[in-house]
Amino acid sequence: MRALCLITVKPGKVDAVVAILKKKRKIIKQIMVVAGRADISVLLQGNIDEINNMVIDFKKIKDIVTTETLIEVEVNMGW
Repeated sequence: MRALCLITVKPGKVDAVVAILKKKRKIIKQIMVVAGRADISVLLQGNIDEINNMVIDFKKIKDIVTTETLIEVEVNMGW
């Protein structure tokens, strides 16, 4: 299962948060600094419990303001 976690951080703290995230490589597949509503996008791959625990871990990082997690789903369109 894959998920995309959008992370908003305190102003000027993107580099510090990225450095912390790079140390948590267990299920993190990619970290991207992005423009838009979020500051950082993290691609996660694991089972639902691993993804849930990683997002809970993210919330313990003091410079993270908000997270939004988008979980990949399979849809059969019947085509």
